[in-house]
Amino acid sequence: MRLAAQAGEAGVGPRVIHADAASGIIAMQGLALGWRTATQYSLQDALPAAMAALKINDFLPDHRPSTHSDFACRDKRVAAIAAYRRMHALPALGLTKTVFDMIDEHAAQCRTLDAPRFRHHDWVMLNEAMAREALMAAGMDLVPCFNDPMPGNFMIGPDGSIMLIDYEYSSMNDRCYDLGIWFGEMFFTPAQEMELIEEYFGHAPRDLVARVTVHKALADVKWALWSMVQLRVSRLDFDFHKYGMWKLMRFRQITGHPDWPAQLRSL
Repeated sequence: MRLAAQAGEAGVGPRVIHADAASGIIAMQGLALGWRTATQYSLQDALPAAMAALKINDFLPDHRPSTHSDFACRDKRVAAIAAYRRMHALPALGLTKTVFDMIDEHAAQCRTLDAPRFRHHDWVMLNEAMAREALMAAGMDLVPCFNDPMPGNFMIGPDGSIMLIDYEYSSMNDRCYDLGIWFGEMFFTPAQEMELIEEYFGHAPRDLVARVTVHKALADVKWALWSMVQLRVSRLDFDFHKYGMWKLMRFRQITGHPDWPAQLRSL
């Protein structure tokens, strides 16, 4: 709730008009006509081949939720990265939860629930441990993070500007996790990722590119473990196993690349 309020004050998200921590209810300012949800494809240059708390978002009709196809447009990608940059500059939050905290949480849940172990589990966790050691040695760059870049959480205004909604997973985390998980969610090309890193930081040196790439891989571990938990607890008619295997496929693609050891060293 705190980040939602701060984001509203900074213009990154809708203004919070009511929040009750005890019940978890939050009401936000309506967005005017023209805002919509972004899509993945509107961030692309070309088309690529159970609630923890009740939240009330009263959006005005000039904003719309995005979809993946929106991000085929460079201007919308730049607007989104600008929203991230403004949010990351907000005052610190009370909760720190890094990608490693998330991974540890899901790993413990998997053990408690006797959830299925995915193939090559030990190899995956060995690479996770290598990335953890390298990032902890380099130091974490903790800022208020969104942590939930599904397309529907990006609201597009009539002028093309973007606001972020749904802050239930927000925490202090490494800014490169926010970028990495967003890049992965949108399936950006390497060239698009480089462009966005430069847009965010003003330059794209090897160490920053590596931090984003490593966090993108770690996000896939987090969500693969989450999917194994869901196989035990969820009643939704959804193929969580397939979802988790897609995440692990990309993790293997990143960590199996010859550049992986060099990326860890460059952090």
